[in-house]
Amino acid sequence: MTGSPQRPLLFLDVDGPLIPFGAAPDQYPVHATRREPLAADANPLLTRLDPEHGPRLAALPCEVVWATTWMADANECIAPRLGLPPLAVVIWPEPSDVDDEDERNGLHWKTRTLVEWAAGRPFAWADDEVTDTDRAWVAVHHPADALLHRVDPRRGLTDHDYAVLGSWLGRLF
Repeated sequence: MTGSPQRPLLFLDVDGPLIPFGAAPDQYPVHATRREPLAADANPLLTRLDPEHGPRLAALPCEVVWATTWMADANECIAPRLGLPPLAVVIWPEPSDVDDEDERNGLHWKTRTLVEWAAGRPFAWADDEVTDTDRAWVAVHHPADALLHRVDPRRGLTDHDYAVLGSWLGRLF
């Protein structure tokens, strides 16, 4: 008897994909959330979180993992507002441990860590800073399928982004 295969991963950034930024502030709707913050004025950008992302992310056939500098705070501040359970969190290396040569060559500082974290599992990465350099590096250094999907930070995750992620994840089964 063989075990069931592990579901693919979705590494998810917060700033940009879930909390849009970069456009005029009046262009962003204010969303009611499932849970108000402990201090309502703690982070005014949290009102940009669209609670509809929670059910849409939960419906994807994957394991969602926080890949954000929010780290564990994403489970405290973001997940409850989206109606998500606590998610796994990627722990980033100390800045002194990031390869300066990678940065000079255009590789994002998250890329190596995400490939290590995936440990050979298929993964998608939704982030506003993904580049072709990251895609090329992952194609050479990761043995499984990977989708590195750039999200427009001014808009955050859109129907189009969910369609791309859903289609790619659907091809894996």
